[in-house]
Amino acid sequence: MGEKVRICFHDRCFDGTASAAVFSRFYRERFNAAADCQFTGLVHGPAGAVWDERMFDADVNVIVDFKYSSSPRLTWWFDHHQSAFLTPEDAEHFRRDRSGRKFYDPTYKSCTKFLATVAEEKFQFSAAPLAELVEWADIIDGAQYESPEAAVTMNVPATQIALVIEASNDDRMTTRLIPELASRSLAEVAVLPFVREQFRELYQRHANSMEIVRRNSECHRGVVYLDVSDFPVEGYNKFIP
Repeated sequence: MGEKVRICFHDRCFDGTASAAVFSRFYRERFNAAADCQFTGLVHGPAGAVWDERMFDADVNVIVDFKYSSSPRLTWWFDHHQSAFLTPEDAEHFRRDRSGRKFYDPTYKSCTKFLATVAEEKFQFSAAPLAELVEWADIIDGAQYESPEAAVTMNVPATQIALVIEASNDDRMTTRLIPELASRSLAEVAVLPFVREQFRELYQRHANSMEIVRRNSECHRGVVYLDVSDFPVEGYNKFIP
């Protein structure tokens, strides 16, 4: 039966997007191969913002890499953020949960690795086909690059995809990417025409930002000072300085 599965995930985020991809594959392999997975991207709003109950409109409602909801319609939840609970009541609600479907561990660098680990250990899911995606989600979300240059050169598929996820003006980009990440290698995803086209444009903007920051930065006693207020920089990669 093709039950509807609503997967809410942290949007504009490699880890959130990867978590949604891993969950969709996990659910189809271990619970319902015919599941109709639909994806809803979420971004953080003002402190104290609450969930819209209408969001949980499916047979199975899921949140990955985002704040907890005490809604009785929430079926699955995975998160690793220290700020996972909006209120003490939410935290207590989670502690009382006995569904066996809600998981939290702030010691993990990424939700993707946490989710894959739980799925393997508790539900006999094999995350091996997604090992590269899991590894890179952990590197990117945990800022565990081998060097500062590796974070900004974007010469590997994972960082190219991450740029598209974080900087694309297409609001549907992540929801288009999730099924691809769940079924293809990162190298295959990076050369998909809709990904490659976005990357070329965004990388040019990124390269311009690197040059602007380079020309307008000074380092004193280990602190980088920069002022780019006179330049048309629409945000820039935080690792550039």
